Amino acid sequence: MGFHLNSLGQTPVFQKDFTGNTSYDIIDIDLYPNNPYVMKEVYPIMKESQLTYYEETNRANTLKLREVLKTMPYFTKDFFRALEPNTSTKTRISYVYDIRIFFYFLITSNPSFKDKEIVDIRLSDLEKLEPVDIEEYLEFLKYYKDADGKIHTNKERGLHRKLAAIRSFYAYYYKRELIRKNPTVIVDMPKLHKREIIRLDSDEVSELLSYVEHGGDNMTGMKKVYFEKNKERNLALFTLLLGTGIRVSECVGLDLNDVDFKNHRIRIMRKGGKEDFVYFGDEVASALLSYFEVRKNIETKPGHEQALFLSVQKRRLCVQSIENLVKDCAMHVTTIKHITPHKLRSTYGTSLYRNTGDIYLVAEVLGHNDVNTTRKHYAALDEDRKKMAATAVSLRKDNKQQ
Repeated sequence: MGFHLNSLGQTPVFQKDFTGNTSYDIIDIDLYPNNPYVMKEVYPIMKESQLTYYEETNRANTLKLREVLKTMPYFTKDFFRALEPNTSTKTRISYVYDIRIFFYFLITSNPSFKDKEIVDIRLSDLEKLEPVDIEEYLEFLKYYKDADGKIHTNKERGLHRKLAAIRSFYAYYYKRELIRKNPTVIVDMPKLHKREIIRLDSDEVSELLSYVEHGGDNMTGMKKVYFEKNKERNLALFTLLLGTGIRVSECVGLDLNDVDFKNHRIRIMRKGGKEDFVYFGDEVASALLSYFEVRKNIETKPGHEQALFLSVQKRRLCVQSIENLVKDCAMHVTTIKHITPHKLRSTYGTSLYRNTGDIYLVAEVLGHNDVNTTRKHYAALDEDRKKMAATAVSLRKDNKQQ
């Protein structure tokens, strides 16, 4: 992990002053090749031994998964052990919660399990279930209360995901001949209706960035103070999301040394832990450099020294915080569209496709493993291009001469 030069041939680094406080500066590293202060005080902060955000998240998810599995039947551990080589910890966490809901349904709604606790369920009990039990489970998911009395609802996509989870669960044991029946394959998957891509129009993008930059002009009191204090961070954040199309999870994982100003790119961690580089333009570079000037004066909480985007508590900004920020700011631009960080990603993808017409480029930049995923999302734009073809070719020239 090395230093990244900016466009001036300089290197953003952190260093300690004589009081021991950590500070940020941009220096010409070549001017200090033998300076013991730079070498001893700067380089140790960037050691590889420090866990990255992705590694910390994986560790936390692994520990969380182990805790949840303690509340599950003993045989479920085999299934999750088999999932590990080909799935992320985030995927396995989603699976374990979905399967635990299935077990919760059995002990609360199925008469055959009324005297059981979840941990008491045996693999042989799953063989006793019929397709109608799975259908009753899907009906249960549409509206239910959990053990704490909290109400949950699921629409077609939630139902589809949860049925897919228990299908995989059953398939694992059926394939290994540990059970003789698999009722989940008899039940049809819920139909998924096509959803229209919600995105911002070009004028809405401009309005959103203008609000993030100047929205505090009409505010007063502490609201204005808070808005102005976070203006450079928020502008850099929105400009980066709209100018690169990265996922919100990829954004929160960014560290200071993931920004390469010389080559106008950022290093991100894609789904599944794949490292990738995404390039940005001058507008993004300008917003990031302005934020770096603010960021250098912030002394973070321990463990968050390398985080690029920080909360007011001086910790790494989390996904939920960015989602709330995007929602609050977007409400000042449009009240009709429900804008999320993913909608900003769709906005970028739409603009890129309209300007290039290259679906493979869009897929690569957005980090889609399958171009068909990209094609499905931007099928509506293909229809627009087809309509343009109707008037692109003239069969006969106008014979009227003026």
